[in-house]
Amino acid sequence: MEKKRIGVLISGGGTNLQALIDACENGEINGEIAVVLSNKEDAFGLERARRAGIRAEYVKWLGMAPEEYDEKLAAILKDEGVQLVVLAGWLRVLTRHFIEHFKNRIINIHPSLIPSFCGKGYYGEKVHQAVLKAGVKVTGATIHMVDEGTDTGPILFQEAVNVLSEDTVETLQKRVLEVEHRLLVKAVADFCERQEI
Repeated sequence: MEKKRIGVLISGGGTNLQALIDACENGEINGEIAVVLSNKEDAFGLERARRAGIRAEYVKWLGMAPEEYDEKLAAILKDEGVQLVVLAGWLRVLTRHFIEHFKNRIINIHPSLIPSFCGKGYYGEKVHQAVLKAGVKVTGATIHMVDEGTDTGPILFQEAVNVLSEDTVETLQKRVLEVEHRLLVKAVADFCERQEI
């Protein structure tokens, strides 16, 4: 079966991107990462992509309307023949216009058990801070399809992570990240095995 072409959007270090790169290289995912785009010029994920021989671009957005920026992103992804878009630590809400371009073909990862600790303002370390402040005993990671809301699309996979009494933001984030990597690879592999796109 022909390998699916994947586009990855990042804003930071790219550890989830690295998990995908490794899984594509070892055959765990029947796909290839065609391009990695970032809205942050200094995102280390761009370097990870370049080291793997993947096209990596910083797409500057200052001064652009959201729709105009998303059109620019979509054009690059379409130019690369991307069939699946993965948001791997992408810290920008996509417009309806972008989502229409790739309807039912955008996967996001979120570091909590949606519907808890999600939506506007919940991203990165802020999620783990909120979890610890609330005193909950269980958190986790969620992979979901992207729709026009924020963290509201259909859930594909979830896995719980226990919150320990001695946890800090850093220790909790590290354990949740391990789950994120595994679930994201599973979700992308599952998508790439589908015959129809």
